[in-house]
Amino acid sequence: EGPAVVERQSFGRASWFPHWEAEHLACRNSVALFDMTFMSKFAVMGRDAGKLLNRMSTANVDGDCGLITYTQWLNERGHMEADLTVTKLSDEYFLVIAADTQHSQVLTKMRRQLSEDSNVSILDVTGTYCQINVQGPKSRELLQRVTTCDLADDTFPFRTAAEIDIGYARVLCARITYVGELGYELFISSENALHVYDMIVQAGADLDLKHAGLRALGSLRLEKGYRDYHVDMDNTDRLVDVGLSFTCDFEKDGGFVGLEAVLEHKDIAKAEGGLKKRISQVLLQNPQPMLHNGEVLWRNGERVSEIRSASYGHTLGGAVGLTLLESNEPIKKSFIEEGDWCVEIGNELYPCSVSLRPLYDPKNERIKM
Repeated sequence: EGPAVVERQSFGRASWFPHWEAEHLACRNSVALFDMTFMSKFAVMGRDAGKLLNRMSTANVDGDCGLITYTQWLNERGHMEADLTVTKLSDEYFLVIAADTQHSQVLTKMRRQLSEDSNVSILDVTGTYCQINVQGPKSRELLQRVTTCDLADDTFPFRTAAEIDIGYARVLCARITYVGELGYELFISSENALHVYDMIVQAGADLDLKHAGLRALGSLRLEKGYRDYHVDMDNTDRLVDVGLSFTCDFEKDGGFVGLEAVLEHKDIAKAEGGLKKRISQVLLQNPQPMLHNGEVLWRNGERVSEIRSASYGHTLGGAVGLTLLESNEPIKKSFIEEGDWCVEIGNELYPCSVSLRPLYDPKNERIKM
């Protein structure tokens, strides 16, 4: 419904800007549905599956069953090689989810870790399952209407992954988010996907459920400061510089690939008084200009970095992006506060705010509501 969209190319606000804004705000204020079936999905099975994945992952992914874990895969130099989630469904069955752009990379990296005596099977199930993400403050209310399983926070807390019923289908439901809201990712066998989709859409009609696309996904995740591999970071970046060392479990049995390098990087940073490279958020103070990526960030009259990815923060009220700051001095809170920051757009300088913490919901209160 609504007016027909007429495509008009522009470096400013395109003709579809209001539709994009409506999708974004629906996710922030009510509930939105994202078709994420394109995501890469791998079933990793066998008695050595947990050991294999735990060695590859910075986080401990071989803990309790029914838990989804956000983690990184590194090389021996402590540089990024994959950004993904691992869900432990049983002691011998794991589900690895990565972006479509990482499909071959993730599959190849797992296969290269196998040895002749590894009791591990890796199955590409990307086409076997459809993925529907239901996100927003009303997502629990919506899904509770179509399942008999209790989705209350105390029984189905953040990072839980379990099979639930939706109509005639059994669905793997993971409580996780890439947009910074209460939300769920549903993995549905392809033959049941349309049935489940129809039930969700029908149940969400009076909740103002809105279908949202990747443009909204991008603006939502950038308001929250969530990274996107191949865009905000790649294998030229160190884990510590992109702000993801919180995923590391340095005490788990067997460690992880790149552990020694990460510890060395942390020790060097400590000795130098802090990191000299850090990913940070950028928010334009003027609500009119757009950011697209590649724009130059200025501090105190000097060029310091470029915008790696950008979008429009419909909740924050201005264009937002991520950049990798580089400096000869440690990048701390004082470095940010003492800077006069601007972004160069079309040969004009626009004042901006720079933050090392997420500009949207920095305490993660909305995710765990």
